[in-house]
Amino acid sequence: MLASIQKIEDGYVARFDRPLNHSVEKVWAALTENDELISWMPNLQVEELRKGGTIKFDMKDGSGTFIDIEILDFELNSVLEFTWGKDRVRFELYPKPNGCLLVLKEFIGTLIDHTSKDLSGWHVCLAVLSALLDGRFMDFPKGDWQKYHEHMLLQ
Repeated sequence: MLASIQKIEDGYVARFDRPLNHSVEKVWAALTENDELISWMPNLQVEELRKGGTIKFDMKDGSGTFIDIEILDFELNSVLEFTWGKDRVRFELYPKPNGCLLVLKEFIGTLIDHTSKDLSGWHVCLAVLSALLDGRFMDFPKGDWQKYHEHMLLQ
């Protein structure tokens, strides 16, 4: 399922719920440890893992440009929230009997043309993350991203 999008007071929140058959600790490591993160979100590199810390976003466009992303909220094995351009992204982990629930929320001030690209990207990145947690390497499926992006534009 793609994200559910809800209107909130100061914009919108897109929410992805992903039940995973892995412990909170394993999923947390994939979200926060650079040697794990590179396998599913190679643009990100954690510099300082704490509230007020920094994540670097590598544009990967050949320019060597990195953008600093501020960590807004942090609770070990539970919450990681950071800036995402003018918006915010929040990961939450909830333990379940057979693993955990990963909730990704993107808080969006204004829906723009690029919103569908971001949300399609998160959907595909979460699929890549899930495959990696299951022990399967998966390149970013650009064709799937394009399909989801086009689907979101039609809605």
